[in-house]
Amino acid sequence: MSSADRVVLTDHIVPGAAHNVTVQTLDGPGSGGAHHVYMLQWEDAHTGGSAIIRFQNGPIAEAGANGVSGEALMSVLIHRLRCFQAGPFACRENALALTNLEQSLMWLQKRTHDRIARNVEGTHAK
Repeated sequence: MSSADRVVLTDHIVPGAAHNVTVQTLDGPGSGGAHHVYMLQWEDAHTGGSAIIRFQNGPIAEAGANGVSGEALMSVLIHRLRCFQAGPFACRENALALTNLEQSLMWLQKRTHDRIARNVEGTHAK
């Protein structure tokens, strides 16, 4: 893949706030139109680092387990916000973000239940 195919994401940046994480795709869109590999890089005065997030590419029954699902990643974010809400950083904004993430996860799980009911889960069929 050429560097021209990479997409740099900026949705996480709040103008005026400290920013030290760069997010970009490392692959082109797959058959469903989505990218599957993302790199996050950060630097500060003491250390730098990076993390790769690799999403499932293709149905598990066909491609095998080869990455995380969006639902799995959402569960991490939900857990993190629940922990903040149980601690000293509870706030209205966290509660609203948590509610919306929980609702998003519910809709994705509904999609999976519907696909199971139509006997197309685990395939590229609609």
